[in-house]
Amino acid sequence: MKSLSLSLIRRLQFHKFKPIPPLLRLNHISDAVSSPSPLLSSTREISTHSKTTYPPIFNNNNHFLANPCRNLNTNADEPPEEEATIDQEKIDLEEAFESATTTEEMTRLFKQMELSFQGNELGLSALKLGLHLDREGGDPSQVLSYAEKALTSFDLTGDNNNKPTLLTAMALQLMGSANYGLKRFSDGLGYLNRANRILVNLEKDGDCNLEDVRPVLHAVQLELANVKNAMGRREEAIENLKKSVEIKEVTFEEGSKEIGAGYRGLADAYVAVLNFNEALPYALKALEIHKKELGSNSAEVANDRRVLGVIYSGLEMHDKALEQNRLARRVLKNWGMKAELVRAEIDEANMKVALGKYDEAVEVLRGVVEETDEGSEMRGMVFISMSKALVNQQKFAESKKCLEMACGILEKKEGCGGASVEVAEAYSEVAMQYESMNEFEVAISLLQKTLRMLERMPQEQHSEGSVAARIGWLLLFSGRVSEAVPYLESAAERLKESFGAKHFGVGYVYNNLGAAYLELGRPQSAAQMFAVGKDIMDVSLGPNHVDSIDACQNLSKAYAGMGNYGLAVEFQQQVIKAWDNHGDSAKEEMKEAKRLFEELRLKARGGVSTDKVLTKALPLPKK
Repeated sequence: MKSLSLSLIRRLQFHKFKPIPPLLRLNHISDAVSSPSPLLSSTREISTHSKTTYPPIFNNNNHFLANPCRNLNTNADEPPEEEATIDQEKIDLEEAFESATTTEEMTRLFKQMELSFQGNELGLSALKLGLHLDREGGDPSQVLSYAEKALTSFDLTGDNNNKPTLLTAMALQLMGSANYGLKRFSDGLGYLNRANRILVNLEKDGDCNLEDVRPVLHAVQLELANVKNAMGRREEAIENLKKSVEIKEVTFEEGSKEIGAGYRGLADAYVAVLNFNEALPYALKALEIHKKELGSNSAEVANDRRVLGVIYSGLEMHDKALEQNRLARRVLKNWGMKAELVRAEIDEANMKVALGKYDEAVEVLRGVVEETDEGSEMRGMVFISMSKALVNQQKFAESKKCLEMACGILEKKEGCGGASVEVAEAYSEVAMQYESMNEFEVAISLLQKTLRMLERMPQEQHSEGSVAARIGWLLLFSGRVSEAVPYLESAAERLKESFGAKHFGVGYVYNNLGAAYLELGRPQSAAQMFAVGKDIMDVSLGPNHVDSIDACQNLSKAYAGMGNYGLAVEFQQQVIKAWDNHGDSAKEEMKEAKRLFEELRLKARGGVSTDKVLTKALPLPKK
């Protein structure tokens, strides 16, 4: 692949879904019967549908019912005065809790209710308080505590057939959200999967109105996407995100801004796995909807154009990317969104570098420096982008000076607030520039530092895999083959989990792992790795892509190293056929492929010394 797209890929390895707040939001659970509320707000939040009815839990006045047994009076006599007083105290507590609006007031009243009510009478109150805390960004461990109380209550009561109810699913969704906040991703996934099964069954059996189930199902799908994304299972996360968008499509009117936001979220997700072709149509749909609904000068349109700029850059359509960036900057400037405008200007400079307009990029960045605060992370990113432009102008001394200033800022940030994803990403960018100047040892050292940071961030497994792959490649390219192998093996596993087994990035890692094994005199292991890498690249890039051809060439060399010249010749013929599809632009490559073919063919007949057959693999990607 071209160095440009590789640069973009490394920059985008850290792109992740924006944290999606749980969509299940109840302003007042007890008002669900009569108080209409939209399915989705502009901040991507779902509330329960206005027509939800829960006969076992609400009475006609929208008050919580306690345990049904205390509401059934089988005795003709009036209850004793003491019991009537206790019941009235409970009713007063319920009403006070329902009308409470602050966290402190709700928490205080709930503690009082725990002294007066049975555990299975507190489910709905616990759920309401847990949702309130979650919405307000409260301590996830407290949210989890209330969600557990609610779940225990709902599991005990259930319906007449002991089947889980919609409220059970709501409590499970909240538990999933809380566990996500606590970074207990496996636990969160279990609760969310259970909630999903309950909702699917409720929908299938017709036990609930679809309009009641959909908001909760939407919440669960988005939370599943968050958790799977944090676990590195990004391809699976996209499937959950798509389901959430499908729910929006049947809930809102066609062309609504809420659906537009869903489309942009999907585009973001596809960008995160570097699938720019799939991302493009969703980003274009989002832009079309938001322009129509909100106008061309809206912040949402600017965000759509930002995503489109990244997508066009990934597709190496840099002029289109620059145009989207220009239009986005105009909107951001009109709205006075300074921080977003600075980021867009940095993106503009990077796009100009990709187009070879280095002087223009430097000029843009000099202006941006003045807009950033001294010692800020943003200024550090400006220095890194400046270095990139200077490297391409062969001004290495000036470039290194920029990188040193950037590292100084990053070290202070790291010392003050600890390692963050943003700091790790910046160090990776710095390493990339040193790599461009053939300062491999410095680049390796910085990437190892980045990797140590990422290993402490369980939600950054995809980034960890990408950085490990880069370290492995640099060690391999530097001749430190035995050191490269564990990095490449680790990268292959992490990237498979994050991007799927057929992602082209995984193919590159397997190819480089094969090259390492071949260097270490393990041709059989090398052939296995090359075969896997070739299959992946044939699917993801096509058999005629130059990197797919190189992978096929490496497989031929591996079989030659094993002495299996018949298979070596067969794969060399595939190499020749693929280069032939490139026509005159690949004359030199075709000449070399034919030369190797003749050597292999003669060796297969016993006419060439083994020493004369080239068996050194081509590490990928490096041009």
